[in-house]
Amino acid sequence: MTQAQRDIKRKLRVLEYAEEVGNITKACRHFGVARQSYYRWKGALAEKGEDGLVNSKPCPKNPRLRTPPEIVDKIIYLRTTYHLGPIRIAWYLDRYHGIKISDSGVYHVLKRNGLNRLPQKAKKRQVATRRYEKQVPGHHIQVDNS
Repeated sequence: MTQAQRDIKRKLRVLEYAEEVGNITKACRHFGVARQSYYRWKGALAEKGEDGLVNSKPCPKNPRLRTPPEIVDKIIYLRTTYHLGPIRIAWYLDRYHGIKISDSGVYHVLKRNGLNRLPQKAKKRQVATRRYEKQVPGHHIQVDNS
């Protein structure tokens, strides 16, 4: 059973229970559903039948808002070749190509293309820590004599 079929079945159960009880408020409270949702489902069922009860996205996808293909190609190239993360890719594109894109935008492109995780064989970047020793211990300490 698909998710759409489960949604239809649940909504029909709520609608039938409300008819059976005769009290919409009581039925909605029993199922934990808002009365506004009940009336929307009832109108959709009357207008479109069971197909009207399928959950739909609140707004259609707008392909004009999607990242252009040439930028997507550069992001994928940087990820697969240099194993850079989203923040470094965004910085690189801004600095060397003049392309303004947020790191979350880069992450969404990577996720859409299945590259949101680095390969396990990729080397981890390590931050080098510098250790030093001084001849006089405590050379950074300042003591006030008052």
